[in-house]
Amino acid sequence: MYKVFVNDKPIILTTEVEKEASFKNYLLKSVSIAKVIKELNKKAVKEVHLIHAKEEKLLKKFLKKLPNVIAGGGKVFNDKGEILFIYRNDKWDLPKGKTEKKETIETTAIREVEEETGISGLKISKPLETTYHIFKRNGKYKIKITHWFEMTTSYSGPLEPQENEGITKVAWLNAVEAEKALQNSYANIKLLF
Repeated sequence: MYKVFVNDKPIILTTEVEKEASFKNYLLKSVSIAKVIKELNKKAVKEVHLIHAKEEKLLKKFLKKLPNVIAGGGKVFNDKGEILFIYRNDKWDLPKGKTEKKETIETTAIREVEEETGISGLKISKPLETTYHIFKRNGKYKIKITHWFEMTTSYSGPLEPQENEGITKVAWLNAVEAEKALQNSYANIKLLF
């Protein structure tokens, strides 16, 4: 099973057919993504299930339905165990961004965290899960596939929000502050906690 988010509502990719309650079932093979997004915009619909017989083909078949944007990002910890957050579009988020030509996903993740926050000295400690969300750019839907990494740094200098990316704040948050920030964040970011 996979979850792909449209705003904060999930599209569940599954092999299981369940009786519809506050969700809709569709066959992955024949569904229109525009129709799915339209359904998810209705208040009564909490999620959409896209069904395919073969578990191993669920994601591959789904990803063929829209242009893919590959991104890398970081859940960064400092020496005090605080987590690095950015504030953009009135929501708390984690730093991330698109890959550039011939860049490894790890390089992308480190570069994007540095660009969006002004920190340095990052080390990847382990890969985290990959998240998926659909967004609209220039009137077209795309799916962003973000590969996340847990990172550490001893950086203690100033934090610099990348304003041309719409980032208005960068902050180190302790566990209590992070939990509060997650209440005003995105569903795919909450999956990383």
